[in-house]
Amino acid sequence: MRDFRKRLKELRRYPTLVAGLTLLAILVGVSIYTVIAIPYAEAIRIWRAGSEVWGDNPRHARPLYLDFFTSDRLPRTIIVTSEEGSVHVETLDDDRIIMEVVLPFHFDYDRFPRELQVATWVTKEDDVRTPYSIFWETPAQERIVLQEDRLIRTSDIYRISQDRDLISRLRAPPHRGLLDDPDDPGNPQVGDYRLVLRAELPRDSEMSARLRVYGQVEGLFGTDHRRRDLGVALLWGAPIALMFGVLAAVGAQVSTFVLGAIGTWFGGKLDAVFHRLVELTMILPMLPILIVIGHLYSRSIWVMLGLVILLNVFSASMKVYRAMFLQAKEAPYFEAAQSYGVGNWRIVFRYLLPRLAPILLPQFVQIIPTFVFLEASLAVLGLGDPHIPTWGKVIFDARVNDALLAGHYYWLVQPAILLMMMGISFALVGFTLDRIFNPRLRTV
Repeated sequence: MRDFRKRLKELRRYPTLVAGLTLLAILVGVSIYTVIAIPYAEAIRIWRAGSEVWGDNPRHARPLYLDFFTSDRLPRTIIVTSEEGSVHVETLDDDRIIMEVVLPFHFDYDRFPRELQVATWVTKEDDVRTPYSIFWETPAQERIVLQEDRLIRTSDIYRISQDRDLISRLRAPPHRGLLDDPDDPGNPQVGDYRLVLRAELPRDSEMSARLRVYGQVEGLFGTDHRRRDLGVALLWGAPIALMFGVLAAVGAQVSTFVLGAIGTWFGGKLDAVFHRLVELTMILPMLPILIVIGHLYSRSIWVMLGLVILLNVFSASMKVYRAMFLQAKEAPYFEAAQSYGVGNWRIVFRYLLPRLAPILLPQFVQIIPTFVFLEASLAVLGLGDPHIPTWGKVIFDARVNDALLAGHYYWLVQPAILLMMMGISFALVGFTLDRIFNPRLRTV
């Protein structure tokens, strides 16, 4: 025990250990913050939600920090509601009115927005469709008709950027053609724009609207093809990866270590059975088995975790531990303990296991990234838990949606960097601990 404490004091001499522990502290801190700030149930709910949660986010928006690496100022998303604009009412007769909703906004960015969209709502007693017209006014006071006599009941979403008739008239995508500078074609015109909605309504009706001018950057981590903030998945990926890696390592390595000690001490048929199980496990292909289970039974992360532990209890590490235990059990004090009447189980758990426990620690730390990458690999293959946002799931979505071909590098690179950070942190700590506790690697 005194020797163990002495080795712990040596940890400060290794900068690689300090670097690894620093990275681990960051990942653990992020995990704790994530669990508190975004509870698990809430994270699942918002990640699987649709436009009711993510409707104000642009698709495929880059992270905000990428704007610092470009010479142009990339546009942010602009949201304008009828409460922020103005509403004008003109009375036609006792039963009808003309309502005009004006949604103004100022655009002063160096690139065009990614998309234009306006949502409208009408409150009225009957279910008759209401015709309304939409106009676009530029800083030069030019008025462009977007739609005339468009019919709605109680709600409508007009996706301006997808209007084929408007695309044909402008000869460009609307989010470019409507903001194009006539004095500098190919660049957006800076100034004040207005979207005007004009409708003839029953006297007691009301009309409200919400204009979305989607930008090219959004949030700290960007968005995906479903407008979801990737920050939710990237933040929750840390505690899930740590949980899966640590639990798998504890369930597999600690049980292998304990069973190796029991088989070595008792020997005989028990040791032979353990040997046969190890040899059987060594020839079983773990990844194909997990793939088959994922396709035919369940992709639940808990099912996969249980299978990973089960397939690694009798791993090849047991042979390594057995060789160490065979050498350790020949120490004189084991014979002395037996002569004093100490029971076999007490010898195993009180003397044999603690003697080689320092050897387990480095191996335990080094194997955690293996299980983290295994979980990510399953997700990349489409076998991740469909309910949980993880780093591997983000990479899978990026791969399926051709993120690299479309130039959305951030979508794939960010989770990959986080996976590498976790692997490097555990590797640095594990290799340093191995150097300290392994007598063959210890330096004077």
